Amino acid sequence: MTNANSGKEPIVGYRYDVNLLPDMDMLTPFLKEYLKIMNWKDLNWLEDVHMGYEEGRPAVFDRNINGWVTVPEGMDLPDNQQERDMIARELLVKFQMSERHPLVALKKAYGKV
Repeated sequence: MTNANSGKEPIVGYRYDVNLLPDMDMLTPFLKEYLKIMNWKDLNWLEDVHMGYEEGRPAVFDRNINGWVTVPEGMDLPDNQQERDMIARELLVKFQMSERHPLVALKKAYGKV
């Protein structure tokens, strides 16, 4: 598919469907602070992160470990998909920064000092 304006650029879905854009008003306080620290004006790579399901449980997919991170049991999720996606983004960032993330263990085992 090509861009109707130039005829050369590929069409990127969210550029043409505003319904696919994350609602920045629904950022969690953690994500607001994260964006500020990272000096991002948007969600950057987190735009593609969404709440999904793994074996019937709400979860977010971590591409770095090729696996699902499940939402803690007992956590109530909002009905709104945009709000669930923001929680998924926060959960993913917190997991990737935690000591429990497999890449942290790999860095400790094989990282250069």
